[in-house]
Amino acid sequence: MLNILIRTDASIALGTGHVMRCLTLADCLRAAGGEIAFSCRRLPGNLCDLIEMKGYKVHHMANPEDGLASIDWQEDAAQTKAALADSAQADWLIVDHYGLDRSWESAMRPFVRRIMVIDDLADRPHDCDVLLDQNFYKKLEHRYEGLVPEYCLRLLGPTYALLRPEFFEARRHLRQRDGLVRRILVFLGGGDSQNVTSKVIEAIVLTGHPEIALDVVIGSTNPHHEQIAELCSPRRNARLHIQVENMAALMASADLSIGAGGATTWERCFLGLPTLTVVFADNQEQTTIDLADTGAIRYIGWADNVGISELAEAIDDAISHPEENVEMGHRAMQVMRDFVHDSQPQAAAALLQRTDSQALRGWDLPVTE
Repeated sequence: MLNILIRTDASIALGTGHVMRCLTLADCLRAAGGEIAFSCRRLPGNLCDLIEMKGYKVHHMANPEDGLASIDWQEDAAQTKAALADSAQADWLIVDHYGLDRSWESAMRPFVRRIMVIDDLADRPHDCDVLLDQNFYKKLEHRYEGLVPEYCLRLLGPTYALLRPEFFEARRHLRQRDGLVRRILVFLGGGDSQNVTSKVIEAIVLTGHPEIALDVVIGSTNPHHEQIAELCSPRRNARLHIQVENMAALMASADLSIGAGGATTWERCFLGLPTLTVVFADNQEQTTIDLADTGAIRYIGWADNVGISELAEAIDDAISHPEENVEMGHRAMQVMRDFVHDSQPQAAAALLQRTDSQALRGWDLPVTE
């Protein structure tokens, strides 16, 4: 049985994406017989309770004295070592955290057999055996040159997107969209600290299409849930969903989405859902721009800069051009064309069962050298 520890955090400021994609990987590994535990801080807006609700042990780490402003990698490493000491030596340590780099990973080497890093930034060096970056970039193959050891297996691009089983099922039964907008899905991330969700709802109202159904999704930690509920309540065919378990079904039933850059991008692309995208963080911008250049999405701009009238104009334009929505959906699915649809979750588990770095380099899925 594989013994695996996952080090990641969620908060109102950090968002929920890191934890959610780690949960996807954890579910896959547990199904393959792995013993999985998490090591997380209880920051404002954390998802520790959700992780435990899903049956995983969570090692609760002490919060830094200065809040979210910085992370002391040495103190973090000490607390992670304490979590590892609670069980036998870990076969894999998986880290998904922008505040940690090679210094932390090297400090953890004596306590684990192998290290996997999940990253999006390519802005710091790593000491790892496997690196996963599921985002789309031009010249992706050069993205981590000089930042990881030569023997590190790099899994780069949407081919390796961490998708939950529900998306495979939804893809198998996906209807053919005609481009007409009858239902809109709004999901701006689990936290949405800037409350862009409210701006989007107001923009949809401004377009003057009361016949269009509306699904609004927020996370359980969203600090603006009362305001969002008030905006949804007057609209007869608007539904507010909190911390959903059926995101794939909501995406499959939607004709248009207004969403954030980030992990849900690949869920929407996998289901061919035309999307107007805003970005919340630096790490989302370039991949969103590069993806928009392919025609797979439409990029609206930064969440804190986009206005209600600008959103309304973009939404109204999408409603008025169904043929462009059809093309966008086709291009979105084309981005995911190399995805190993039915075997990818099992393949991810098989990858982590390999214990030899050289064997990893000879694995049968595409490897960027």
